[in-house]
Amino acid sequence: MTETTIASASEMDVGRSMHDLVVDLYPICRSITGDGARQTLARINEIILLEIHEIPTGTPVLDWTVPKEWNIRDAFVKNANGDRVIDFQASNLHVVNYSVPVQRSMTWQDLRPHLHSDPEHPDWIPYRTSYYVEAWGFCLSHNRLLELERATADDEVFEVCIDTSLTEGSLTYGECVLPGVTDAEVLISTHICHPSLCNDNLSGMALATYLAKSLRSRPHRYSYRFLFIPGTIGSIAWLARNESGLDRIHHGLVVACVGDAGPFTYKRSRRGDAEIDRVVAYVLEQRGSSSSIRDFVPYGYDERQYCSPGFNLPVGCLSRTPHGEFPEYHTSADNLDFIDRQALAGSMDVCRQIVEMLEANRSFVGLATKGEPQLGRRGLYRAMGGFADPAERQMAMLWLLNLADGQHTLLDVARKSDLPFQSIRETADVLAAHELIRFRS
Repeated sequence: MTETTIASASEMDVGRSMHDLVVDLYPICRSITGDGARQTLARINEIILLEIHEIPTGTPVLDWTVPKEWNIRDAFVKNANGDRVIDFQASNLHVVNYSVPVQRSMTWQDLRPHLHSDPEHPDWIPYRTSYYVEAWGFCLSHNRLLELERATADDEVFEVCIDTSLTEGSLTYGECVLPGVTDAEVLISTHICHPSLCNDNLSGMALATYLAKSLRSRPHRYSYRFLFIPGTIGSIAWLARNESGLDRIHHGLVVACVGDAGPFTYKRSRRGDAEIDRVVAYVLEQRGSSSSIRDFVPYGYDERQYCSPGFNLPVGCLSRTPHGEFPEYHTSADNLDFIDRQALAGSMDVCRQIVEMLEANRSFVGLATKGEPQLGRRGLYRAMGGFADPAERQMAMLWLLNLADGQHTLLDVARKSDLPFQSIRETADVLAAHELIRFRS
């Protein structure tokens, strides 16, 4: 069964809203600092309330330092006729992100080393950066590069302009905290530093935004912290500023590349057996479609910072097709045509299921300390008869009572019994109402 056939009308409404947000954010030229990030956060702030943080250039954050702020106004290469043969206004991928300012004339021979293309995908513009080395360059399709080479003499002079600034400023990130019944937190993190790239990672921004919006409107046991941060330096800066409160983070997810039509992929936390790892694996298994569960490796998105040895937080990474494994990755082909409303809706559905299971999955202890309690005199067999499958509910009841030792969670019982989590959860509520088990906080 495909996601098209199972997506509800409400899910598709959310998928459309997420896609609309991607469309709005797509033209903005983002980077790890600068006004592009601020514009992006301002748009998200129209949907959910964000606290915006600014960390000044030069601030030490762990072993790193907040870099200079980068902004761009225009960039182009003009030929002798005054034609823009490479034009930032046509695509913000045309400029190497974080390029230093350039304003001079130069020959093709001098310009050529600063031009980047991807011969394997000759119609696409590659995405390149120079965050921590002061350099400059342009990106263009390989076919366009070949056209220019054929039509240009080595001594032909071009006007080269990169109208950027690299100055003392700040790093900007957004944070949305939704208090719950407890101070224990679920961390949802997504990176906001890429320019016009949709799957990586406008899809992650859209998912985090609308997941926060949906949680804001209903009660929840956990507190939820949503981070909209520039990749790597953003998570490092956040960790440096919040180290004293990290013990509150009980579960976490980095979300990225969730808008394509590929199957889901989950990368476990460094711990490997954290509750978030078990919950996501169960949710993906229950969907019945192909998915992949991978072990942690110290390469990828911000999960590698949250899971670094000094912190080792229980944070995994949820994607569809992972970064670097779809040809469109970090190219102009990661555009609005590459992502899909239905895929976005399906990703939201998975995240909602993960949240619902985290909310419901609790350890519990039996109140009948020895032996199996007598169920008939408590009317529990009759209570089970009110469900669609009384036999399943009776087995759920027996498994719950047998594992009510304080060492197991509801998900553990579902795994051991091979019964649906929902059945285990609802039966546990019945047993708690009859004072045969007590949930732990």
